[in-house]
Amino acid sequence: MAVTSYQAEQKSNQKKLNLIDTDIHERVMYEDLLAYLDQPYRRYITDCHWLQEKHMPYTQPAVAGVDRADAIVPDGRPAGSDLSFMQEQLLDACGHQAGILTGALDPSPSSMHGWYEMATALATAYNDWQIENWLEKDERLYGSVHIAAQDPQAAVREIERVGSHPKMVQVLLPIDDIMWGDPYYHPIFEAAQRHDLMIGMHHNEPPVYYGKWPRYFIEWHTLIPTAHMNQVTNMVFNGVFEKFEGLKLMMIEGGFTYVPFLMRKMDQQYKDLRHEVPWVKRMPSDTIREHICFTTQPLEEMNKKTFLEVLDQMGTDDIVSFSTDYPHWDYDSPFEALPPNLDANLQRKLFYENALRFYPKLKGLAGGVSHE
Repeated sequence: MAVTSYQAEQKSNQKKLNLIDTDIHERVMYEDLLAYLDQPYRRYITDCHWLQEKHMPYTQPAVAGVDRADAIVPDGRPAGSDLSFMQEQLLDACGHQAGILTGALDPSPSSMHGWYEMATALATAYNDWQIENWLEKDERLYGSVHIAAQDPQAAVREIERVGSHPKMVQVLLPIDDIMWGDPYYHPIFEAAQRHDLMIGMHHNEPPVYYGKWPRYFIEWHTLIPTAHMNQVTNMVFNGVFEKFEGLKLMMIEGGFTYVPFLMRKMDQQYKDLRHEVPWVKRMPSDTIREHICFTTQPLEEMNKKTFLEVLDQMGTDDIVSFSTDYPHWDYDSPFEALPPNLDANLQRKLFYENALRFYPKLKGLAGGVSHE
């Protein structure tokens, strides 16, 4: 059904987009990880039926839960679990030049509470599974290094093990109840910078630092950007980007319309209170514009005028990168999500050039094509 829909979109557009999609969720089944897990961790799944604990109290108010109903694999497997189906439904249909895999956060080793050894083993298994089954089977796909960040030394070892793989482009950290700018986690950033890897942050559960779940899903989904704001503020004021001058950060699936407010608020606080953080040498908004990029999805409906006003308030159109969030229920189509009639040069930046500039390991990709 979805393929038919996309084919209709392509026909109406008469050409495909040249796109670097900065948020594609591939999904692993726990049984698929067994071949990559060492003992005794493998038997905890096979013999003890271990699954990572999850806490979200709601189900998404959509017919297929967290996913698009038409993205469920025809044989009944979960959306995002089959490469060939995803290629047909997304990469081939839309004309992706590249896509960044961000996992489905299940398992999410960095979000485990306790049992760091199991978390580390899961991260290693996931990376090996991802490389063999996705990255080495489609030249368009690039990957995220999964780590058990709560154990920074183990995390660094995993980055050293797979970070030099040419298709690995970022280290993935969940946005939940850990603030990653804390110097305790800085060895992770040092290792990422050493391997030309971005840091990618994507919310997980619970995606809040100060509180518990709100009463309704609609509240939680509305306030996801606040969790992203926590991390941006924490990374900047803890001096991460002064310490690691080459480090880049991609904030994934929080949108970008909150950024102008956050820039103004952080700049004002810096003027008033910078004596508390003497290691921060620049205005926070300047640091954000140099080091942080924001993915578009979930993009609020806006007309062209409003969209351009938001970019103008950010002081740059260089730090926003398009993402589909495939195969989630609130997926953004590259043919429909942006306001119509945007300037072709701006579209090239959003769809392609901004991601190309931020990800050091994508520099080898060929130049973009026109979106006129």
